[in-house]
Amino acid sequence: MSQWNQVQQLEIKFLEQVDQFYDDNFPMEIRHLLAQWIEAQDWEVASNNETMATILLQNLLIQLDEQLGRVSKEKNLLLIHNLKRIRKVLQGKFHGNPMHVAVVISNCLREERRILAAANMPIQGPLEKSLQSSSVSERQRNVEHKVAAIKNSVQMTEQDTKYLEDLQDEFDYRYKTIQTMDQGDKNSILVNQEVLTLQEMLNSLDFKRKEVLSKMTQIVNETDLLMNSMLLEELQDWKKRQQIACIGGPLHNGLDQLQNCFTLLAESLFQLRQQLEKLLEQSTKMTYEGDPIPAHRAHLLERATFLIYNLFKNSFVVERQPCMPTHPQRPMVLKTLIQFTVKLRLLIKLPELNYQVKVKASIDKNVSTLSNRRFVLCGTHVKAMSSEESSNGSLSVEFRHLQPKEMKCSAGSKGNEGCHMVTEELHSITFETQICLYGLTINLETSSLPVVMISNVSQLPNAWASIIWYNVSTNDSQFLPEEFFPLVDCMRRTVTKYVNLQCPESTSLNLVFFNNPPSVTLGQVLEVMSWQFSSYVGRGLNSDQLNMLAEKLTVQSNYSDGHLTWAKFCKEHLPGKTFTFWTWYIMGFVSKEKERLLLKDKMPGTFLLRFSESHLGGITFTWVDQSENGEVRFHSVEPYNKGRLSALPFADILRDYKVIVAENIPENPLKYLYPDIPKDKAFGKHYSSQPCEVSRPTERGDKGYVPSVFIPISTIRSDSTEPQSPSDLLPMSPNAYAVLRENLSPTTIETAMNSPYSAE
Repeated sequence: MSQWNQVQQLEIKFLEQVDQFYDDNFPMEIRHLLAQWIEAQDWEVASNNETMATILLQNLLIQLDEQLGRVSKEKNLLLIHNLKRIRKVLQGKFHGNPMHVAVVISNCLREERRILAAANMPIQGPLEKSLQSSSVSERQRNVEHKVAAIKNSVQMTEQDTKYLEDLQDEFDYRYKTIQTMDQGDKNSILVNQEVLTLQEMLNSLDFKRKEVLSKMTQIVNETDLLMNSMLLEELQDWKKRQQIACIGGPLHNGLDQLQNCFTLLAESLFQLRQQLEKLLEQSTKMTYEGDPIPAHRAHLLERATFLIYNLFKNSFVVERQPCMPTHPQRPMVLKTLIQFTVKLRLLIKLPELNYQVKVKASIDKNVSTLSNRRFVLCGTHVKAMSSEESSNGSLSVEFRHLQPKEMKCSAGSKGNEGCHMVTEELHSITFETQICLYGLTINLETSSLPVVMISNVSQLPNAWASIIWYNVSTNDSQFLPEEFFPLVDCMRRTVTKYVNLQCPESTSLNLVFFNNPPSVTLGQVLEVMSWQFSSYVGRGLNSDQLNMLAEKLTVQSNYSDGHLTWAKFCKEHLPGKTFTFWTWYIMGFVSKEKERLLLKDKMPGTFLLRFSESHLGGITFTWVDQSENGEVRFHSVEPYNKGRLSALPFADILRDYKVIVAENIPENPLKYLYPDIPKDKAFGKHYSSQPCEVSRPTERGDKGYVPSVFIPISTIRSDSTEPQSPSDLLPMSPNAYAVLRENLSPTTIETAMNSPYSAE
């Protein structure tokens, strides 16, 4: 069953989650119509390969054209209209950035797998449950409502300010008219009436000035309260969701809604400042005893400017955390001299800022006391933000060619480049920029989540464990910047001039976290383990598997209780073993390169099981042997999928597996499970029957039939020392092999297996 068919059979509460991440970037209609084709493409690889992404985008448009041709024959007018619109939108959005469509589709497929995994979970995990509170959705709606109300109030004060200007112009005209009259005319009844009218106008002007200033004060108070309570919580919730998404959790969204709120508030505050400037002009032209403008305007301007400063300071966010394109599912783990990507976004989208905001990237800024190791960023580390960087037109910048390089030690000592790197040592990528707008200069600074630096891919598993532990155990309070504390406290000091606004030092991330790492609940750890499993095989762990992991970790089977320490998770060996829980868990997720690194020094016949990197949900095994001249060789079998594993238990496959080398008799090359466990000792209790052998035609079974068995058999070329490709190691059924042996010589069989057409 396709993944999309599984999604459609979910309960309504899970379908509602699916509905949230399909939008104009990737409409659900396309997902439905092209389900099989979409699932057959490798979007994750394409998200980091522009050539492949370009080809896939072109093929996607071709697939749409074919669907258009089909529905045109059916005369489905509504579907024809929607498909034409969708094709136009997709081509317009992604023509200049094809990798983005690959990222979008890859994320959607991954999120589908996560939701399918969550649906199979016995209970919802604590981390995911914390992100789906009904109060969060209610707060989002309240924030949007209040922002809209503030915008409307500013529009009303704009009209009031204009009315004040007109009223003052009329008063000024009448007053000057009286002043130009002759002395005799000034004593007339008409003039006395005009003076009374001017007094009434002055009273009205004074009342209106006080009313406008009162409304502006109310706007500032409401904006202050909104920014420092609800909007703050929204921003911190988004950051927490981003943390969880980085370690395999639900995709984070809501940044577009936050951008809309930040932008509307910024526009409102700038408009309010302009209105206050107009009030100053009016007061300069005409003032009087008790004039409220000189008494209140400066303080209001101070507060409005400070709110603008706070708004900008917190609008500068890391939209996509640092990640190596070669390891898209392992963000925040960076290898020296390997490029990584990171994307920044300014949530205040004003046209005046397009291409005017330059961002500078650096590493470990102002952390001289944390580590003896120093890094610099090579590559383009200064870029301008623009609305063209994103398909939705947000003001952003993406660094694609940054490389961390370790600096050499002080003079007279040897550099650290290539030395063993501590995977518990955290570092931070810092980004700085300056906003110059409407007479204000605001310096901004933000940082990525902590990253781990490695020098060798073999350090990736432990580095990833550090990233998981940090992001599971850190809480919201560690992300609260000082400037978001109630503004009333910040305003205790008198600010007399805002020409050059300097931001205070950004809040320090806990880069010494692993000096004393906190414990986390067992439920949180197991939930993340399920996410990790799901990201590879398309489904999460079930209750039995979670209970088994819990027992492995704590010698208890109830995974909803208890806490787990960092040492127990990643540093202490399992009882009676020479490896940690984390090493044991992730051994199945090794890459081909890591696999060969592990096997190269082992005895011939040592094999290792792992999840396939090219076949989602597939399991393969690789063994090592030596050629006649002593050269080490590796052989990997075509991955076994669910269908093939349902026909024969995997333990039986390992026991009965045979290979043919040249004209030799088929033999089982699998001797020791990595690192050195005899195969029968490791899998013996899982065998479902006695060892199978190919039956001879003279033997008779039940009802006169020759007994048949299923034996996985592969062939290996004897004239090549190159690693075998999956197509070279296709399993052969025993019946087919018996027939071939009766009618063809081993040489002929080998020639056929090596034919370029045999893999078709």
